Amino acid sequence: MALRREPTARQTRLAVELRRLREAAGLNAREAAALLGVSPAQITHIESALAGVSEKRLRRLASHYACTDEEFIDALVAMATDRTRGWWEEYRGLLPTSFLDLSELDHHASFRREVAILFVPGLLQTEDYARAVFSSRVPELTYEELELRIRHRIARRAVIEGPSPIPYEVVIHEAALRIRVSDRATSQAQLARLLELSEADHITLRVIPFDLDGFARASSTMTYVGGPLPKLDTVVRDAPHGSVLIDSEAQLNAYRTRLHKVEAVSLAPERSRAFIHELAKEL
Repeated sequence: MALRREPTARQTRLAVELRRLREAAGLNAREAAALLGVSPAQITHIESALAGVSEKRLRRLASHYACTDEEFIDALVAMATDRTRGWWEEYRGLLPTSFLDLSELDHHASFRREVAILFVPGLLQTEDYARAVFSSRVPELTYEELELRIRHRIARRAVIEGPSPIPYEVVIHEAALRIRVSDRATSQAQLARLLELSEADHITLRVIPFDLDGFARASSTMTYVGGPLPKLDTVVRDAPHGSVLIDSEAQLNAYRTRLHKVEAVSLAPERSRAFIHELAKEL
């Protein structure tokens, strides 16, 4: 079977988890290959996400690795046997892979929590706001590149606006609400959209005002995406070269703690809506 040229983030996560199980069992790739009756290269390819693994082989590996967490094994099997070709596949080869990885992550998410400091989160952006953000990119995007990114961002809204929306909790700093990425009309429309979306039962929006104590706890943007199990959650951080996906257990625990601290210093949902109302009047 031909090796994958460009594994998806989901395929890579499965590979990482299988490697972690092997290492926890104290086995090297050669020993794992002998237990499975395959070549060491095949184990390497599986753990590099360059090759898939069948349900039968995955369960055999889990058994050899003495993994007794059936719920976790079932979740890994679901990842290994998933053949979903989502709407984002139409952008493959047209947009950077990180855009597709985020869409795939959204599609399989059980919930999403987010902290935004300087910009309104992408899922909540109006088209004009998104256009202004992408237009500020350096180097400048071509017209075609710009339109592709905007169309993709609008399509991603389905995760919170589609027929089966996931729970979405977002904390937005006042700075992101005040910064004019474009003009007054764009800012007013963006605030109106936030107020509209905040009324949805599955969306919880909180604001951190400038004059609220404890800002140091909310000093960076982050996105926390829930998996089928807590150990399969993912944190998304922005980086100059694209999004970085974080999934180690220690880091996930650290980000969970940070999220709780951020929420503790933010306004309650009702007060947050009132705050945005007042801010909209000032524009």
